[in-house]
Order: sequence, then C-alpha cells, then structure tokens
Amino acid sequence: MQSFGVALHTDKYQINMMYAHWVNGTHNQKVVFEAFFRKLPFGNGYAVSAGLERIVHYIKNLRFEESDLDYLREQEENYNPAFLEELRNLRFQGSLYSVKEGTMVFPNEPLIRVEGRVMEAQLVETALLNYMNYQTLIATKASRIKNVAGDDVLMEFGTRRAQEADAALWGTRAAYLAGFDATSNMLAGKMFGIPTKGTHAHSWVQSFEDEEEAFQRFADALPNQVTLLVDTYDTLKSGVPHAISVGKKLAQEGKKLTAVRLDSGDLAYLSTKTREMLDKAGLTDVKIVASNDLDEHTIMNLKVQGAKVDSWGVGTQLITAADQPTLGGVYKLVAREDANGVFQPTIKISGNPEKVTTPGIKDMYRLIDPDTGKAIADYVCFPEETTIAQGAPVQLLNPSHPYLNKQLTRYRAEALLIPVFVAGELVYQLPTLAEIREYHREQLKLFWPEYLRMLNPEHYRLHISEDMWETKTRLMKAYLKK
Repeated sequence: MQSFGVALHTDKYQINMMYAHWVNGTHNQKVVFEAFFRKLPFGNGYAVSAGLERIVHYIKNLRFEESDLDYLREQEENYNPAFLEELRNLRFQGSLYSVKEGTMVFPNEPLIRVEGRVMEAQLVETALLNYMNYQTLIATKASRIKNVAGDDVLMEFGTRRAQEADAALWGTRAAYLAGFDATSNMLAGKMFGIPTKGTHAHSWVQSFEDEEEAFQRFADALPNQVTLLVDTYDTLKSGVPHAISVGKKLAQEGKKLTAVRLDSGDLAYLSTKTREMLDKAGLTDVKIVASNDLDEHTIMNLKVQGAKVDSWGVGTQLITAADQPTLGGVYKLVAREDANGVFQPTIKISGNPEKVTTPGIKDMYRLIDPDTGKAIADYVCFPEETTIAQGAPVQLLNPSHPYLNKQLTRYRAEALLIPVFVAGELVYQLPTLAEIREYHREQLKLFWPEYLRMLNPEHYRLHISEDMWETKTRLMKAYLKK
C-alpha cells in the first residue's frame, strides 16, 4: 500500500478556507485558536488530557508531499497552481501551547492554543481534534476504571475490537498513561514500552482431546508464565480442577501456576468458588484473572458482590469508549491580528448559550490551597493581567453563573498551558510514558474524593478573570446590536 504524508489528514473545508484566504490576500493574517470540550464524558467529574505526543509528531512532519499536490490538482475546485506552490513550502511556523498529558482537565478549558498564520492554524484543526478527542476520551475511561479497580492489576485487551490499528495502538497508550498496567498488544508494547501480558485462547484447549493435557502442554512450553483459561467446558467441574492438577505438578518441579482466567459466566460466583478450590488445594498464591466485556460499572458491581478477582482484562468497553464514543472537542478562533499588528479578541455567539465562546488569548492556572495541597479552582485570564504573577487576591467569577463568585487571597498557582512549539521550533522535551503515568497519579492527589467518584461527582469549577468577563459581555452586546 502507498504511504501517505500527514498534510491531507484534514477536512476539505480547511483547504477551501485556506484557498479563499490566499485568493483574498489574508492568508498571512495572524490568528489564535483554542481547542476545548464543552461537556465531561461518561458523566465523570474530570477528564484526562492525552494526545500531545502524537500532535507533536504531526506538527513536526507537517508538509505537503508531491502526491498531495497532485491530488489537489485533481479537485473540482480547480485551485490556482500558485496556491499549490504556496502549499509546497508550507511548514508550521507558529506557536502551540498545551496542557501536559495526564493533566486533569474540565469543560471549556483551553487544552491547546495555536498561534500563527491563518493558513497553518486552520490546517492543523482536524488532526489536532482527532488526536486530542480520542486519546483524552480513552484516558478518561481508563482513569475511571483504575479508580474503581484500586490496586488490582489492569490489562488492556481491546485490540481486536478497536476501530482499526491506530485506535488500538494510541488507545492502549492512553489507557496506560491513565493507570492500566499492561496490554495484550505487542506492537503497542514495542512502540511505547508498555508491559505485555497474555494467556491462551479457548482454541488452545480445543486443539487437544483432553483439557488437562492442553493445560500441561501449555505449562511445559511456558513454565515461567503459566496462566490457564478455565472456562472452555465447565469452569468448576473441569477447568479449575485440571488447572489445580497442573499447578500441583508445577509446584513439585519448583515452578508455579501463576493464575487462572475466567472469561464467562457469573464472575462473582465463579471467582469466589475458584478461590475456595485453589486455597483448599494449597495454591493460595495463584491469582484469578477476569475478563468478558468488563468496564468500570461491572467491576464495581463485582467488587460489591465480593468477587475474588486479582486482575482484570478490559477490552471492548474501554478501547471503543462504548458508552460515549466521542469527546466532542472543538477548535475555535479566539483572537485575530488587526491592521496595526494588535490581537483583537473574537467571539462566537450561538442560540445555545453553552456554545458562546470566551474571547481572547488566555493563560490558565490551577489554584491550589497551600494548606491542604488540594485544587480550589482553575482560572483563565489574559496574558497581560498581573494578578497571578503578583500573588494578589483573585476574584473567582463563574462564567456560566457570574453571581457565583468569591475572592481568593491565599493560593499557589500552577500554569497549565506550557509552550510546546514557539515560532515553529519544538521547545518542549516530551516526557517518557512512565513520567506521564506518575504525573497523572500526582494530579489525582490534587483533588478531593468528591470530584473523583464515579457516580454523581461534585463539579470542579473553571473561573475567568473580571477583565475577561467584561470583554465577553462587551462583545456579546456589540454583536447582538448588529
């Protein structure tokens, strides 16, 4: 199959807008866009930012190949050849700011800010949203599952049900950064350094006349990692007894049965009975692995029922985000350069109040109580505002309900938007995946349990500065008068 570059990983209307700007001579105008989402997924109390590493690779490799230009020549729009020459030389020369991967994020917060020529800022929209939306969604789902599973081992088993190879690979990475411990996907293991785990399929057992023989042959082949799938025929009457028999033989040889896996049936009942049988046989250190369309809801219910499961294999429900298959992130223009070279805030007004954007270039901070070490609120303001830099009292204004406001006098502020590209140059050292996992664990510690609970979480608030609120109000009034 022919290999392709990344420049055409975009929607056609991006190319058409770029062309219209070029025709009108506005293609070099400087603009600022922000990417954010409006609603938390899964009814959760937070989301987990992910996708930045792939965005960095995309930006670094953004260029139109000759085959891309040939394809554009074939389009019915009949683009001017001089425009295609402009594309031939296009590279990302703008600046990109982003929250770190693993950061706890909330609705209407600028997760990515892009500054640059309208040509390049417009082009990157589709790919940025594609990477940010999917990986943030999966990381959030994985973090929810981790919060329910606690210290149990979590394995990502979703590759065969993912929406194609890219989703499997990058979804696995997103799950791992948010707390999963291993994956069945060997390529993801190789690419990202994620530990890999696997057992065997029912077909292995069916390949032999006798289930115990199948178990023994498998143990002989892989004596240092023996996990046996025990539900091919009858879990409690056949599978577990045969696994126990093999486990005892391994013990006599100075080896051990690592675990048994349950993949069907009443997992609460079967795991309890399996634990009793293993313990009675003296195999108290043999673990029980469960799989079979698991997610945070089923794991929580199984724990409530007293299931004796040590490790969970989670596949379809995680990798496809089955109960909410999209994050719904958007990319909106918030400022544009005027004829004097000054950035002017822009606003989008909608009949749906939640779709009215907050104008202007923004910095974002997490305000933390210095006594408890817990997050109080997230706060956005214009870069030229000095309140945070001076440590002065902050007026917390809720943009949706401005009557909900209070003054904060004692706080520690952490900047959330960090420079990744500046004037086209990569200035951010990408962290390792292990570092991102640790960072996410530290992020979780910033929040009180009521924000983290799976059901009916408390709402963590984003607040805007008074200057930003006044600007938004002024622009709304100005445009609604027209």
